[in-house]
Amino acid sequence: MWDTLAWLLFFFILIAILVIVVFQLICLADLEFDYLNPYDSSSRINNVILPEFITQGVLCVLYLVTGHWMMFILAAPYLYYNTRLMIYNALEEDEM
Repeated sequence: MWDTLAWLLFFFILIAILVIVVFQLICLADLEFDYLNPYDSSSRINNVILPEFITQGVLCVLYLVTGHWMMFILAAPYLYYNTRLMIYNALEEDEM
């Protein structure tokens, strides 16, 4: 029973991440076809970056807590990359 609930939770979190990524791709396609200017496109994408990072981090922690070791090992490098990217960008903004 708990495996089914965990699977459903993981599934819906993955769907949320996919929706965020598709939204970013649509914004980039609109930018390419000149439907949006670069400022609007970047502000829309920047608004969903942090929720994407948080959602991916929650998913990785849930993999660790529920004992899905292989999925955690596969998701951990991406979590590390996102964390480094967020910290590096925060330091870059402080220097400006």
